[in-house]
Amino acid sequence: MEKKRKLLTIGQFAALHGINKKTLMWYDEIGLFRPAFIQPENGYRYYSYYQSAILETILLLRELDVPIGEIQAFMKNRSAASMEQLLREKLEDLDRRIAHLKAVRQTLSGHHRNMLTLLNMELSEISIVEKEERSLVTVDVSQDTSFDKLVELITAETKKYQLRRLHDASYGTMIGVESLYAGRFEDYSKMFIEIPFPIKKEGLHIQPAGKYIRAFYKESAENAAACYQKIFDYAEKHGLTLSGFSYEIIINENVIDRMEDALVQIETPVRPK
Repeated sequence: MEKKRKLLTIGQFAALHGINKKTLMWYDEIGLFRPAFIQPENGYRYYSYYQSAILETILLLRELDVPIGEIQAFMKNRSAASMEQLLREKLEDLDRRIAHLKAVRQTLSGHHRNMLTLLNMELSEISIVEKEERSLVTVDVSQDTSFDKLVELITAETKKYQLRRLHDASYGTMIGVESLYAGRFEDYSKMFIEIPFPIKKEGLHIQPAGKYIRAFYKESAENAAACYQKIFDYAEKHGLTLSGFSYEIIINENVIDRMEDALVQIETPVRPK
């Protein structure tokens, strides 16, 4: 076709591919992508329509953050086999990045929900919520677990599950309902970490799907006891019984400086009596 035989100016070729013509000049200077023809009299660069596919390959690799040196090496020895290998590697990298961004989004969504709860919550409110099943990493703790030991255990788990930071996941504490009914409101048995991406491994704790009583209290042993008593009364009134574990998280830790200002959210599974 005539349009494929015609040479394009550097401005036309740059506009065709949505880039700055200085990018094409730089690619030429470093030997990555040269024009089809250079006018000897004035040094003007001209490009062939047939070069579009090659340039688009370079632009795609740049969009995937492939270093210039790696692209140069590929372009000197490009073939179907080398292209397949490079694209396969970049697809794997891209899948990892997408998975990470999904995890970040889930974490941000959790923080956003917590902020909405803070803005709209009634501290004395008790409600029933429906929750989906979740897989949790747990660390066994007790009242005798030292802070240093707790940090050591949590650090090991975050590395084990390839979390960059603890805040890549939501976390909290668990207390068995047997302890609650016995009045031992500080008898925490586990700390949990919710991995914000799908994972199937042995040893994970399954937080069951179903109905949960949700309540809030301001951090202190006395407030916890009073809050759980309200939960007991609510469950009794509605013909419910607590089961499994109660899950506690601090919902405002990223907007407070003092632990005494912490607001704790309780979610405890319930079933009919």
